[in-house]
Amino acid sequence: MIDIKNELQKALAGRNLKKVLLIPPDATRTHSCAGEITRALFEILGNNCHIDVMPALGTHEPMSERECADFLGIPYSSVIHHDWRGDVVKLGEVPGEYVASVSEGLVTTPIDVEINKRLLDTSYDQIISIGQVVPHEVAGMANYSKNIFVGVGGSSMINSSHMLGAFYGIERTLGKTDTPVRKVFDYAEEHFISQIPLLYVLTVTDGGELEGLFIGRDREMFGRAAEMSRQKNITFVDAPLKKCVVYLNEQEFKSTWLGNKAIYRTRMAMADGGELIILAPGVKRFGEDSEVDALIRKYGYAGRERVLELVKNNEDLRRNLSAAAHLIHGSSDGRFSVTYAVDKLSRAKIEGVGFNYMPLSEALELYNPPPNDIYFIENPALGLWAIK
Repeated sequence: MIDIKNELQKALAGRNLKKVLLIPPDATRTHSCAGEITRALFEILGNNCHIDVMPALGTHEPMSERECADFLGIPYSSVIHHDWRGDVVKLGEVPGEYVASVSEGLVTTPIDVEINKRLLDTSYDQIISIGQVVPHEVAGMANYSKNIFVGVGGSSMINSSHMLGAFYGIERTLGKTDTPVRKVFDYAEEHFISQIPLLYVLTVTDGGELEGLFIGRDREMFGRAAEMSRQKNITFVDAPLKKCVVYLNEQEFKSTWLGNKAIYRTRMAMADGGELIILAPGVKRFGEDSEVDALIRKYGYAGRERVLELVKNNEDLRRNLSAAAHLIHGSSDGRFSVTYAVDKLSRAKIEGVGFNYMPLSEALELYNPPPNDIYFIENPALGLWAIK
């Protein structure tokens, strides 16, 4: 059993902290143990320290007061909402030559380095980034500096990094530590934010249980956390899955932007011609904001080659490359079928973005509980599934 409070006290020993910024994940990462860590930090730092909390929203919608209370258990008055489009400053660029070298020449343009302006506020004695290391479709493994450059980053950095990951290929990326996107983050960390008093608190969980706690700043620490996550969070199946049913918790997954983890995290286990059925009682929209939602409705999950063609010919997609990358990641490229079982979106809307539709009530009758011959995943956010 890991004593979270004791480990944090040891890491902060001797520091006279008067003002601290905490950057935990948002409510889509409820299994990260970040809520317990955030509450422990409030207890440790006490009344003599001013604490601000800025959840690493990335492109997600702001957390409600209820979500902050349920997940983080902190005063809502302490919460600052990150605005990925308007609340950031540009620190510099990752050179195009470097991007080309790490992406095998697939991307050759510079990438802006943008972060929320509050990270440059010198009145903070310490900035503490909290989050879970787990397989991720864009970076390979989530967290560490991704929590900064995407979680509280700007639209240009988010768009460019997501498209870099999509160009390189999701199945070459998932579960890997040294991906092109991660190397871009490493460059930005070294060249642009090394002077910021930043401390990373990284978790590895298994089914929501804390297995590893890593506290520090160095890249080697993240590598150790990533290796543990590969051991704990990747499930290998003996044979390709011909039929897989994935459940999306109603409180956690309210959009296909989030719900498509069911596709990302299972695609390496799915059989060609297989069937993926997603039980999605909470999904009521496509994007996390209105602009991205409109783009998903307009273009749909059309497959990699088609989306790349659409990017070339449509300015609205070129301005929102993270949305374009999401459209690529959310398509099976025709390799297996994807059926969304919902009751908050119509058949026409689901089929309009390229998925098959099933009424949720019908799906629950068939698959709750799932028959023994169907592979069932209770929460796709907890890991990655792949063929042995």
